[in-house]
Amino acid sequence: MVLPTGRHAWVVTGYSDVRALLADRRVSADVRHPNFPALTEGEQEVGARIRPFIRMDPPEHTAHRRMLLPEMTVRKARAMRRAVQRIADERVDELLRHGPPVDLLPQYAHTVSSTVMCEMIGVRRADPFFRRITGALGSQQIGGGASDASSATEGLDALFEVFDDLVTERERDLGDDLLSQLIADQLHTGAVTRDDLLATVAITVVAGRETTTNMIGLSVLALLDDDRRLWKQLDANPTLMPAAVEELLRALSVGDSIALRTVTEDITIGDVVIPAGDGVIPLLAGANHDPAVFPEPSVIDFQREGRTHIGFGYGVHQCVGQNLARVELQIALGTLIDRVPGMRLDTALSDIAFKHDGIAYGPVRVPVTW
Repeated sequence: MVLPTGRHAWVVTGYSDVRALLADRRVSADVRHPNFPALTEGEQEVGARIRPFIRMDPPEHTAHRRMLLPEMTVRKARAMRRAVQRIADERVDELLRHGPPVDLLPQYAHTVSSTVMCEMIGVRRADPFFRRITGALGSQQIGGGASDASSATEGLDALFEVFDDLVTERERDLGDDLLSQLIADQLHTGAVTRDDLLATVAITVVAGRETTTNMIGLSVLALLDDDRRLWKQLDANPTLMPAAVEELLRALSVGDSIALRTVTEDITIGDVVIPAGDGVIPLLAGANHDPAVFPEPSVIDFQREGRTHIGFGYGVHQCVGQNLARVELQIALGTLIDRVPGMRLDTALSDIAFKHDGIAYGPVRVPVTW
């Protein structure tokens, strides 16, 4: 296909082919490759300057990923359940005080996901840095796929400045939070540079906030569509929530085109040879909607069993924050259903616009009432 930048790239959609590509060492995630399949003008330049670890190859990628893995385990995610529940409840309290109608995207999804990411690194709402971080997150469209390169650069620079000040503050008084542990275990030991630490933390917060915000928004739209059929299922049987989140992750695939790659050796897929040096885009949504693996893939079925989606990617670049994301989505959606059971869309679904040029696909707004 021809990309918006004018470059050509191969698009792969089959489930088995996408998984094979994402696990193939002959496929590179390095943003510096000449034919890296950037989707927007300036995206490659921003990525090459920032060098987020999702745009690196092993062993460089491995070293950065290893920084976060101890704090992204299933056990750590479960330990955050109480904090995530408190955040969701506080936000619903504010929604109920405000009263309908509301745009759920900024007034719930964005606030919940931003607050969770801040608390993950050790910054709670009472912390003076909380407002600065959330302000930097919300003031610009930032992330690897921002439509405007200068805006993306400005947004990331603002966030880096805040995190640089935060690291300086933490160095004076290390605690038991994630950022303090990274400073002690990685920065002070010389394992990473200060710039590498800032980039890893900033991109983790941006990616976590963007994907979860949009996933909450898309999920609410799906649950409230079709006479609230799916919403009613979860209201009647809350134990379905973990399975529901997995099915929503499969069906909605907000990070569809995050896995941008370049082939370093000739690779054969079916009867097609992708030459070394060409860009390739393994579409996660394509794989998750492969009818050979997921019968009636467009149908959201909370009873679907024995199917492994790749909404979080696959291989060495599989999303490092997926355990926390699952907890956050289960609680964010479950709290709305439990506390605002009469919620419904305040406009026709056909009137909702969607954004295609950010780090994650999602709705522009989610107007609801109750």
